[in-house]
Amino acid sequence: MYEHKKKPLASPKVYYTRILKNIVIAIGILLISLGIGILGYNYFAGLRWIDSLHNAAMILSGMGPVFEHPNEISNEGKIFSSIYALFSGVVFITNIGFIMAPAVHRFFHKLHLEDN
Repeated sequence: MYEHKKKPLASPKVYYTRILKNIVIAIGILLISLGIGILGYNYFAGLRWIDSLHNAAMILSGMGPVFEHPNEISNEGKIFSSIYALFSGVVFITNIGFIMAPAVHRFFHKLHLEDN
């Protein structure tokens, strides 16, 4: 076995800086994902920009699509919508992980310090 040097728990300032950095990353991922949805709904489903934003935001938040007349959406639009819904689920879980990572890391670090 090797000797592991224990690092002290990060100061509150460092901890909150990490949380803020991860929230900024999560917001960036969210905005990029929203942009992909807006462009995809506009191009593949032929929706107006405002309707594309509305559908992308609803899918990304887990609320579901809001097509007024689903029969008027092209097959390409339906395929994009299906793929985007799966993508959005992964983005949601990823963002939760990014936001919670500093808190979970600090929790386990603190447990490890107290254990010894």
